[in-house]
Amino acid sequence: MAHEIARRVARHLRPGDVVNLGIGIPTLVADHVPGGVRVFLQTENGMLGAGPTPGPGRLDPELINAGKLPITEDVGASYFSSSESFAMIRGGHVSVAVLGVLQVDRLGRIANWAIPGRPVLGVGGAMDLLAGAKTVVVATTHLTKRGEPKIVEECSFPLTGDRPADLVVTEHATFSVDEEGLVLEEVAPDSAFEWVRANTLAPFRVSAEIGAESAREGL
Repeated sequence: MAHEIARRVARHLRPGDVVNLGIGIPTLVADHVPGGVRVFLQTENGMLGAGPTPGPGRLDPELINAGKLPITEDVGASYFSSSESFAMIRGGHVSVAVLGVLQVDRLGRIANWAIPGRPVLGVGGAMDLLAGAKTVVVATTHLTKRGEPKIVEECSFPLTGDRPADLVVTEHATFSVDEEGLVLEEVAPDSAFEWVRANTLAPFRVSAEIGAESAREGL
């Protein structure tokens, strides 16, 4: 499931994008960048030009991402301090930030840094990325481990920021976000519109393409 979400996210990357991958499902996007699409993966701990997960015999214990997972280096990779990394983020030099979430609300705003009643171990860079990246893509499962929808009317967890995401990708659907809120752009081939509607608590509109398809199916 996680790799399918990452694969669906990777389809939205464009040649030349500088991409920051958040912890969790977003890190898997590095393994699914389409062939012929050259992007530059940036890590918050100070690397530009990170590669996919190392295969057998390629593990270098000194090469890790911000989530402390092993990575490889692409040709031309560069290294710098964490402060310079955040200067890139805050300066608007990151094209796309891919973030995991706990919840997404009806306006596309996200909560991904704290759960009420639990200790906050670290805020991380999500707030900076949400404010500084040109495009924010959410990569998340549609439901929690308890089977509860993550896309809700209002977030019950603290918001990461007021800026909404631009795209929300799950294993079942893809939503774009505009000034009015969520727009269903795609239903995954192995899912169904009715499932998405029943398991999305936030209201959403449908794109013209999805609307026409639903009308043909009598939904």
